[in-house]
Amino acid sequence: MRPVWTGAISFGLVTIPCRVLSATEDHSISFRQVHTADGGRIRYQKICEIDGEVLDQADIGRGYEIARDRVVPVTDEELAEMPLPTAKAIEIVAFVPEESIDPVQVGDSYWLQPDGQVAAKPYKLLREALTRSDRAAIAKFAWHGRERLGELQVLGEAIALHALRWPDEIRDPDRLAPPPAAVGDEEIDEALALMDVMTVDRLDSLALADRYRDALAEVIAAKTEHRAPAGEGPEERAPVVDLMAALHESVAKAKAARGDEAPADSGLAGEADVHEMPRRAAKKPAAKQSSRRRRAS
Repeated sequence: MRPVWTGAISFGLVTIPCRVLSATEDHSISFRQVHTADGGRIRYQKICEIDGEVLDQADIGRGYEIARDRVVPVTDEELAEMPLPTAKAIEIVAFVPEESIDPVQVGDSYWLQPDGQVAAKPYKLLREALTRSDRAAIAKFAWHGRERLGELQVLGEAIALHALRWPDEIRDPDRLAPPPAAVGDEEIDEALALMDVMTVDRLDSLALADRYRDALAEVIAAKTEHRAPAGEGPEERAPVVDLMAALHESVAKAKAARGDEAPADSGLAGEADVHEMPRRAAKKPAAKQSSRRRRAS
């Protein structure tokens, strides 16, 4: 796997040479744009608006438009030579409790790999310190023409780097709150019962698959083989009229799917014991990673 960036982690006066590797893979099916009349590929050309010349990528640079008719060119060399501490390093600036990081801030994830034997000891030092402290490191780094914020977190035997959005890039969610609506305790209890039935210890214990990608692959295969696609169409869902009845039925179906019991003939778990459930005890703080943090493991 080719690294996406090579530099060092800056931890106070400690420098840890590292390589950054993407932590995820994209398995989606991609399309080409084609002419619907004859199936020909659609191609795009990059043309200079002054002389009309078709350009190769090697002939294209970057510039900043300061006025409609004036662009200031900026070269790769000028960007590389900027007096910015994070230009060549992932600079740790603070440590915070892991639970204090807003999940909405988290973007792409990467693995940080020690680069050479000289990096082995300081890398392990940082990894063990993060593990014992139950904290995440907040760092700044400069990639792709901008300085970015990131979080360093221990996952397994490696250190992960999660790109973060700057706090001022997060839109205020308060204006998205729903209009006032009354929700009763029985409805909340039933929702908690459904959550209990659907709870698993780890996400990777579920037999999850991208059904859209599988169905799309079947459509492509069927067209190639001149046949009708196999499989069933989408399940039609009736609009929810009675929220409590929908919750009852959901609990019954979830239990049946797990083999706990068969759904009632009426389609409801009508007289299920969910209302006798004892109130949950308050959860103790997790000893280590929250479920949000395990996505790259």
